Amino acid sequence: MRRKPPATVRDSTGSDDMAELSRRKLLRASGALGAFGVVAAATPAKAAWTWASTGSIAGTGTGRDPRYVWDDLADPVLASLLDRGGVPAVNDALRPWATNGQATPSGLPTDVRSLVEQARRLPAWADMGKLDLAFRFTQKRGLYLGVLYGMNSGMMSAAIPREARAVYYSQGGADLRDRIAKTAKLGYDIGEKDAYRPTGQMIPTCVKTRLTHAAVRHLLPQSPHWVASADEDIPISQFDIMVTWHSLASSVWQKLMEWEIRIPRDEAEAYLHLWQVTAHMLGVLDEYIPATWDEALAQREQVLVPLLGPTPEGVKLAEMLVRLGERIDGTLITRPAFESVTRYMLGDQVTDWLGIDRNPVLDAAVRTAWIPFVRFREAGLPLALAPQIYWMFDELLRKFALFYLEPGQKINIEIPTANNPNYPS
Repeated sequence: MRRKPPATVRDSTGSDDMAELSRRKLLRASGALGAFGVVAAATPAKAAWTWASTGSIAGTGTGRDPRYVWDDLADPVLASLLDRGGVPAVNDALRPWATNGQATPSGLPTDVRSLVEQARRLPAWADMGKLDLAFRFTQKRGLYLGVLYGMNSGMMSAAIPREARAVYYSQGGADLRDRIAKTAKLGYDIGEKDAYRPTGQMIPTCVKTRLTHAAVRHLLPQSPHWVASADEDIPISQFDIMVTWHSLASSVWQKLMEWEIRIPRDEAEAYLHLWQVTAHMLGVLDEYIPATWDEALAQREQVLVPLLGPTPEGVKLAEMLVRLGERIDGTLITRPAFESVTRYMLGDQVTDWLGIDRNPVLDAAVRTAWIPFVRFREAGLPLALAPQIYWMFDELLRKFALFYLEPGQKINIEIPTANNPNYPS
């Protein structure tokens, strides 16, 4: 792979104050090595792919390095669709498709219809019993999942160099609130009852996300800003998708184990199965999907942990993320709360890389209170109706978060037609 010096990141809002703030945070995050020195040091490891496919759902594999595997089914179709200007019509046709049980929308071009029909099929190994049981797990621990998806996994994405650059220079980087809303939709849909049953929404959500990834693979290499900063020729490889998968599924699991939460074995397997099916539905080959939590955590140590580090794009994204509560209170309370919970979840090294401010009193309060809160909540689970009551409360929080991100609008994942317009070609 070629290596290029990182591109200078300017503030997309055009605000001199914000640009200066981003520069100060980047310098603080970079430390004595300097901004670009740390970025170069934090680029993805080039060690050979060593995770054995015998530990995968498939139980075997081709031995191909997933960093050089993309999506043979979707990529050529989306490239052709973009080149012939057919994306807006396809987005219009796909917009009403919301639930798993709906037929593939009419009006799609033949190649897109064929792609969607193949992509919407659940794998033969999908176990509906386990998928149903996964909701029991979510019902009990939905609050933890919501906090971890948002303030652990969500912020971690800004510390994954390839993901940070892909988000920043793609269309999603121009409207981060909208991009987060669409990402949050997947997190919301995967936790719904009957997520993969006919009334659920995970199949359309996964297929539309897969189409979006294929479009971004075609579009980002046309951005000179992404090309100047990236250490890859094509974004969102199978490896990159599994990095994101680990920032969600196995990172959440690792935290739950760290907090010594006792989870019944069948629920643990069901939660993993939910994410295994989701990886497949996003286009990941079965030979890269871990078969057990032990295998998942082992793969996580190779594909996620060594890659974490600061980039100019990640620092800027982190600044956008901590300001998401601006419409609620001007960030007076929401920002320090987000920062302190994130610092507790991710630790000092990652949050310092991202230039997240320290709030000594609040940081200490979160650090002191979280585990006792978890213990108190866990102690209540055996009580009659406790899981249902917890779920009702957690559901209200999730619905509020989605409404805040897209007030009064139905969140719909659409295929992009361009890169971030603030960084034109």
